[in-house]
Amino acid sequence: MPGGRELLLYGRGLHEALPLAALPAEPPAASPHLRWHPLLGEWVAYAGARQGRTFLPEAAACPLCPAAEGRLGEIPFADFEIAVFENRFPALVAGTVGLPAIEGVTASPAEGRCEVVVFSADHAGGLGTLPVDRLALLIEVWGARLKALRDQAGFAFVLPFENRGEEIGVTLHHPHGQIYAFSFVPQRALRAAQAQADAPVVARLVEGGSPDLRLDENDAAVSFVPPFAMYPFEIWLAPRRRVPGPDALSSAEAEMLARLLGRAVRRLDGLFGKPMPYILTVQTAPRGFEDSFHMTIEIRPFRRDGDKL
Repeated sequence: MPGGRELLLYGRGLHEALPLAALPAEPPAASPHLRWHPLLGEWVAYAGARQGRTFLPEAAACPLCPAAEGRLGEIPFADFEIAVFENRFPALVAGTVGLPAIEGVTASPAEGRCEVVVFSADHAGGLGTLPVDRLALLIEVWGARLKALRDQAGFAFVLPFENRGEEIGVTLHHPHGQIYAFSFVPQRALRAAQAQADAPVVARLVEGGSPDLRLDENDAAVSFVPPFAMYPFEIWLAPRRRVPGPDALSSAEAEMLARLLGRAVRRLDGLFGKPMPYILTVQTAPRGFEDSFHMTIEIRPFRRDGDKL
């Protein structure tokens, strides 16, 4: 891509079309960095260049739609299934330099990689409207990127996620998510991984738990409300077999998990008759916890009633 960013296309068939023109590269900007929060004991990311990212454009100007005459976008192809590219406005980058000197503050390079995952060429819809095969492909893409970023690039923690809805702060309506690859393990992820190393927390939820909290299940996966949910209508999905991430799922397991994922989002959208704003995270094993971690897909909705966030 212009400026050297990487674009990857994933699909069930070969993408043989030649690329068209794409958006030009962004001018150089200050690199993001991390600052240590001494009370919370964790890093805070500072990325001022993200203030300039595209904000709620009309559909005709959407940079995530397929390329067309008169429109330049991030994906210079007339059609695609799933596209993954390096974020134009990253919070984590490779080779950060020029740390600020702030008295009393410990700063560090924001080493990592931020990717955008575009679920479909269609500007409308979302995870609840995509066919099962596309959702299964998305789970396989999450796995492929996890394997590349963790095993090949050596990042300590990889987090696929989706922010959905303007209420969450989404700036592009086109169905898409992101993947952040960290050079360190964020404290919250580390605590969760250590808890699973101490006891099979997720396995117990999958195998047991209250029947009243079980939403859906099939031979390979379950969806349920965690008994310690932080948000109303929170939903977790997990494979029955303990795997550290989607890269370890078989094709059949990915498809059955995909069926429950689509149904979970449709449940949330059906609650109040309109799309539910949420944050979805794919919790994967940090480096060193692959043998004890049980992956989950966690959906935290941001509406407690039809007209109340």
